[in-house]
Amino acid sequence: MRSPDSPKPRVADVRFEHRRGALGLGVDRPRISWTVEVGLPDWRQAGYEIQARGPDCQLLAETGPVKSGESVLVPWPFEPLRSRQLVDVCVRTWGIEGPASDWSEPYRLEAGLLTAGDWSACFITPCWDEDTSRSQPGPLLRKEFSVRPGMTHARLYVTALGVFETQLNGEAVGDHVMDPGWTSYAHRLRYQTFDVTSLLHEGCNVFGAMLGDGWYRGRLGWDGGRRNCYGDRLALLAQIEIAYADGTAQRVVTDESWRAVRGPILASDIYDGETYDARLEQPGWSTAGSDDASWAPVLVVPGDLATLVAPDTPPVRRIETLRPASVTTSPSGSTIIDFGQNVVGRVRFTVSGEEGQTITLRHAEVLEDGELCMRPLRTAKATDRYILKGTGQETWEPRFTFHGFRYVQIDGWPGTLAAEDISAIVCHSDLERTGWFESSDPLLNRFHENTVWSMRGNFLDVPTDCPQRDERLGWTGDIQLFSPTACFLYNSAGFLSSWLSDLAADQGADGAVPFVVPNILMVPPVGAAGWGEAAVVIPWILYQRYGDTGILAGQFDSMRAWVDHLARLSGDALLLDSGFQFGDWLDPAAPPDDPAAARTDPYLVATAYFARSVGLVARAALVLGRDKDSTHYQTLAAKVRDAFARQFITPAGRLLSDTPTAYALALQFDLLSDAEQRRQAGLRLAALVRASRYRISTGLLGTPVICDALCRAGQYETAFRLFNERRCPSWLYPVTMGATTIWERWDSVRPDGAINPGAMTSFNHYALGSVADWLYRTVGGLAPAEPGYRRLAIQPRPGGNLTHAQVRHRTPYGMAACRWQIEGECIEVEILIPPNTTATVNLPGSDSDPLEVGSGAHYWHYPYRRSDRRPAPSLDSTLDDLCTDPPAWNAVLSWLLTYAPGLMGQVVTTQRTRGFVPLRQILSSASHPSELLAVLLTQLDDLGE
Repeated sequence: MRSPDSPKPRVADVRFEHRRGALGLGVDRPRISWTVEVGLPDWRQAGYEIQARGPDCQLLAETGPVKSGESVLVPWPFEPLRSRQLVDVCVRTWGIEGPASDWSEPYRLEAGLLTAGDWSACFITPCWDEDTSRSQPGPLLRKEFSVRPGMTHARLYVTALGVFETQLNGEAVGDHVMDPGWTSYAHRLRYQTFDVTSLLHEGCNVFGAMLGDGWYRGRLGWDGGRRNCYGDRLALLAQIEIAYADGTAQRVVTDESWRAVRGPILASDIYDGETYDARLEQPGWSTAGSDDASWAPVLVVPGDLATLVAPDTPPVRRIETLRPASVTTSPSGSTIIDFGQNVVGRVRFTVSGEEGQTITLRHAEVLEDGELCMRPLRTAKATDRYILKGTGQETWEPRFTFHGFRYVQIDGWPGTLAAEDISAIVCHSDLERTGWFESSDPLLNRFHENTVWSMRGNFLDVPTDCPQRDERLGWTGDIQLFSPTACFLYNSAGFLSSWLSDLAADQGADGAVPFVVPNILMVPPVGAAGWGEAAVVIPWILYQRYGDTGILAGQFDSMRAWVDHLARLSGDALLLDSGFQFGDWLDPAAPPDDPAAARTDPYLVATAYFARSVGLVARAALVLGRDKDSTHYQTLAAKVRDAFARQFITPAGRLLSDTPTAYALALQFDLLSDAEQRRQAGLRLAALVRASRYRISTGLLGTPVICDALCRAGQYETAFRLFNERRCPSWLYPVTMGATTIWERWDSVRPDGAINPGAMTSFNHYALGSVADWLYRTVGGLAPAEPGYRRLAIQPRPGGNLTHAQVRHRTPYGMAACRWQIEGECIEVEILIPPNTTATVNLPGSDSDPLEVGSGAHYWHYPYRRSDRRPAPSLDSTLDDLCTDPPAWNAVLSWLLTYAPGLMGQVVTTQRTRGFVPLRQILSSASHPSELLAVLLTQLDDLGE
């Protein structure tokens, strides 16, 4: 019942699909989402109304009152949109209690060009011949046209084979970087839509475009890579549509009437950098009155307009500007800029000097002996050059390249370089930040920031493995692991669903998934478990985090094709026990030149992932109402789990590979058949972690799940000790070494400061930051209990040395948060639940039943005793307790060396294999005068005090 005295809700943040901006939508039935702001606790929506109006405010359609609690991805309730149609959408809503909201402000959406027949433009390219075995000068293209009086609005629809920037009358169109981005060009080529009304004027106008090689024909791949992966001619496709008040329209399109000339960009390459000769600039080239008589004609080239798609993902933009942290001179006399943070983007500078002076910028992530360390970049030159025109102050930033760097060496600078002359321009896909984490541990907070920075650097249109060396590819394994963290930190729904479309497009006819997407490798896809699982895991993660069944439906054929491919590979035995597998890649025990040399059987890993993927496909089919498919894959999943158990698990619950990765995967993927096996596996996993002295002993696939597996087995204290370890290899070791991003290897910088000699040594690789999702769900205590966070699970678990932590996440329904703080013998817990959702709350250290709460703020303050508080060191301490307390362990070792050297080896060996044994038990095996034991006891008592 509605009460007029209750706070009135307000509809906010209306969205279409997963986009903040709705210009140029590529679907004719965009789903609608909104959030509600209301001061009434426990508010739940009872219904809504939606109106659609034209640009003249004329009512086009309305739903009338709809009884529904849905407010996320609500189906489009009106007639399908037509290409170019512009609609203003208003929403109002009401709750089970309280008054209805007012109508929201109008939220505008505009359809793009929805069919190939909407295009009348052609792909055009300069007429000259080029040596495409190396980078070529970037062309300029231009077209003059006239605008009549009475223009009301104008749109530009544009894309390129290559990368492009456009100008109208000397002004840049938009603020995008590296458009149109990187997709599987033969199947999907994105075009952009721009409102260019304000850039046009009555009379003569000029449209200009600059092109660069980009991913289309630039060098891609390691060991020299190859050029022209998609084609050897750059081309522009552009269509300006101008509407007039009298109802007429005008189109300016790319065709044979355009003109072209070689521009000042002499070479541009993603790996190698950009060379720009300012002396070759064409002043006023994109403005009226510029003479293009000497310019060359253009050619029309074939292009499949059916491949054109509107973007689902935000564009790459210049997101942030960083000033130098320091300007120093290297031992060799070079000028080195340190920006204080490993970033992705490029450098912008302002300079004055003589004509022909060349300024060279070389980029690197780290220094070695005070000089740029270029070796980790392999064959990527990462070098930009600017040749001055000598006409006074000149400002320059590369256009068609990007680098991963913290340090820049500058050669050829005229005069003295001042810090204010130069800045780093941070570039990445302009995703909306949605997640934050903070704790009482500065090292943990820095680790989290490093994870954020690595995601920013590697989400530049494609989810890459690294942004700096001769690779920068969309490795499927890395993003499969990182996708849960990505979806917490940023709204990644559009970004990842777009990439999944490319995955499906590049997927083999037999269902095999490429190692990288888009796929430029010259090897056929194979069934590499943990990598190909991106086809299954990421759609499921997107469904869980955003409640989007449309992504599951769109990707289901790809998901099913992958597991069917694995089923064929596994044969009647349903075991992936032959052929190539990455396995637990980058096991810390593997030598630098052999990252596949893991301790865990790669076929155990592959079969474990196979079982998990089949189970996820079965669950996806159930969500989609595909009951027959769900039954088939549930049956197959059970058979694969049985095959895994027969092959890899002993009756006592031991695994063929007695390694942390094996037990972690078995526990997390539900591969253990009964409670006793799970209990034994959890104990063994904890024992192995203790035996490693809480240092990382898992590779790429084991590391993201090990803390969850330990917690699932009830081994919370072990999980916290593992995560809090500072020695190498550990999550926090790189932080102690000054890392500002996540490293590819635990020891990318070794304890002595030397750079790892391996050929794979990236300092910006987000995969090992995947554990951050455990921080949010377990330490912070905030997780989705139903898809899209319609119901939340709040269950914070304090541990380690933390005294407080807080996590915030902007869910599809609004902001959710959980904060806890321990003070003395009490704890306070504060949560925020967004409107139209509920939560199940398990308070830490409480024996009470879980609480069911509605939306709004909730607070508890009660007595609390830490379950993981370490007792003071004593003779009854376990060897593990002592080993992870360096002063106590050193005291024990010193005492043994002095009074019982014969026991030293036994104590060390026992700690590695049976760390749960108390020190007193070991010492009781030998007789010692009580006065000698008293010495050790006194030392331990002193430490406890």
